Amino acid sequence: MTASTRSWTRDAARWWELKPLAQPSSAKPLPGVLAGGEAGSESTTAAPPRKPFWFLLGAITIPIIVLDQATKLFVQAHMALYESIALIPNYLDLTYTLNPGAAFSMLANAPLWVRKAFLLSMSGAAIVVLTVLILRAARISINSIAFALILGGAAGNLIDRALRGRVIDFMRAHYYDLNYPIFNVADSAISIGVVLIILVSFFGHDDDAEAPKPNRSS
Repeated sequence: MTASTRSWTRDAARWWELKPLAQPSSAKPLPGVLAGGEAGSESTTAAPPRKPFWFLLGAITIPIIVLDQATKLFVQAHMALYESIALIPNYLDLTYTLNPGAAFSMLANAPLWVRKAFLLSMSGAAIVVLTVLILRAARISINSIAFALILGGAAGNLIDRALRGRVIDFMRAHYYDLNYPIFNVADSAISIGVVLIILVSFFGHDDDAEAPKPNRSS
C-alpha cells in the first residue's frame, strides 16, 4: 500500500469518527398519537353540546302547524259557517267560525287598519323573537319547549291570516250558556306554552340556567 493510500485511509477514518450519529426521532407514530389522547385531552376544550333547535322544530313546532292546518281544513270542508256539533253536550262543541282578530277573538271589533297593522307586526315580531330564543337554547328545557309551542301556534294563525284573511276557530268550550272564547289548535299551543313559562317563573327554574360549562384547563 502506498503512502498516499494510507494517508487517505487515515483521513477517512478520522472523518467517520467525528461525524455525529443520527438521533432517534422523538415523534410518536400516528397510531400512538391517536391512542395517547389522555395527556392531550387535558389541554383541549370539550366539544360544546349540540343545540336542540332542529329537534324542537321537528318534534313540536312543525307538528303543531300541520295539525292546526289539517283540523282547520277539515272543519272548512265538512261544516257550514257557524254550524255547531255537540261533542260533549253542554260542555264542548265543534263550532265553525271565522275570527278576524287575534287569539280568542281579541281585536275582532277593532278598525280594519288597526287590526291588520297590529296583527302583522305582532305576529312577525313574535316569530322572530321565538326563533332566536330557541336557537340560543343550550339544551331542551321547559322554557325551550314552551317557546316551540308558542312558535307553532303563532305560525299556524299567521298562515290563516296570510291565506284567508281570517283565522278559522272551531273549538267551543262552555257550560250551558257560559262560553269560553272559541279557539283552535294554534291557540291551544300558545296557551300551553304561556302556562309553562308562568309555572317555571313562579315554581321552578329553567334547566338552561344550570347548564354545565365546558371544562377548560390552562
